Amino acid sequence: MEILHVTAECYPYAKAGGLGDVAGALPKYQTELGHVAKVVMPMHRTKFLLDNVWDTVHKGFFNMGNFYFDYTIIKEATNKLGFDLYCVDIFGLFNREKVYGYDDDTERYTAFNIAVTDWVSKWNHRPGVVHVHDHHAGLVPFMMQNCFAYRHLAAVPVVLTIHNAQYQGQFGWDKQQYIPAYDTWQWGKLDWNNTINPLASAIKCAMKVTTVSPSYMDELKNTAAGLEALFEYEKGKCTGILNGIDNDVWNPETDTYILDNFSIKDADKGKALNKKKLCDDFGLDIKKPLFAFIGRLVGEKAAELLPQAIYDSVYHINGRMNFLILGSGDPNVEHQLENMRSSLVGFYNSTIGYNEKLSHQMYAGADFLLMPSRVEPCGLNQMYALRYGTMPIVRSTGGLKDTVIDIGDSGGYGIRFNQATVGDITFSIYRAVELYEDKKRMTQLRKRMIGIDNGWEVSAGRYIELYRSIS
Repeated sequence: MEILHVTAECYPYAKAGGLGDVAGALPKYQTELGHVAKVVMPMHRTKFLLDNVWDTVHKGFFNMGNFYFDYTIIKEATNKLGFDLYCVDIFGLFNREKVYGYDDDTERYTAFNIAVTDWVSKWNHRPGVVHVHDHHAGLVPFMMQNCFAYRHLAAVPVVLTIHNAQYQGQFGWDKQQYIPAYDTWQWGKLDWNNTINPLASAIKCAMKVTTVSPSYMDELKNTAAGLEALFEYEKGKCTGILNGIDNDVWNPETDTYILDNFSIKDADKGKALNKKKLCDDFGLDIKKPLFAFIGRLVGEKAAELLPQAIYDSVYHINGRMNFLILGSGDPNVEHQLENMRSSLVGFYNSTIGYNEKLSHQMYAGADFLLMPSRVEPCGLNQMYALRYGTMPIVRSTGGLKDTVIDIGDSGGYGIRFNQATVGDITFSIYRAVELYEDKKRMTQLRKRMIGIDNGWEVSAGRYIELYRSIS
């Protein structure tokens, strides 16, 4: 089967969050299952682009309203990721490093959708499945089925995977001229609440819709940023497939980012050496449990609760722990976390920004990982943490609920709480501190965590089964 994944990010080319990790791993494992998986994404100007060899495979042009664009499709020449990687270059729109966050993101990603659809329409064959990811690729299904120039693609099965329904890419009908000429009787497939909504359009037009965990699919029927009724109406074609992680990249035995490699047999020793590296670098006490947070400092992650939760834990649990934060996002939260360094010397430190090497070192060296998320469609960080024997402390939501069993339950290996509040976070930290002091149990739980297999093999197979059901 030939599968074309359409995505805004793909690790290691460009990554802003979990979507990048999924798009960089799922196609590889589908290829290993004997299929032909391809990825097409925008040509962001990143180090990966500059460091690798590319072939030009197609050139085309189109109009987006009054804008005329040339576009170029390039392909990574060596297949170094284990699958075919294509990039779309549209000068003026993607000659930038960041994936998102520009004032013209509507124009950038609408043009990307048009270019991809136009390119596929020129193939001398049809792909077996087009698999679009999130709203950034959400207009592709509509264009394939309803734009006059591309209607010969209408029979190609399309799958949509929603990684985060909070972001939908809406724009006003005053920009409807951006969409290539289409059957205007079908305008309702673009509309949601009087705007053009790419995510809603993809839900309506895709043959199957998946989310990145079963629990998140259930939650979207009640909390979907205005799309609740649509999910209820389309529930017959919706399913949740839990993400996996790339066990080749996230492997404590071979990880080149960490100071000392270790396995399930010597996890205590290996983690101690990696923890010492962190504590030496950040002025923390190796004798105390080390709590880490790695991720975006935004409301979805309940990041604004971290400063107070850290203060309360240090002062009310008698300073029996250390904290280390890595992330970026809300400037106010960043400012608070930076200012805390001077008042909590020896108990707390932080790095504001994104650092792949440091994140691996933190997974390897920390004792506990904090994930108090309000919204977590799947979550990969908790799976990375488990792979390195670091216990996740998570709110019971989305994929966190599907992947972490509380230590109070049979077979448990993590700590779960119910509410995104300072009180629930600090109580969970207290539970973790008490657990940490039981060295024998911690050793047993570390081995249990490292032994859990959250690899992509099973999930990749489930996607293949889904494709076959609509082919």
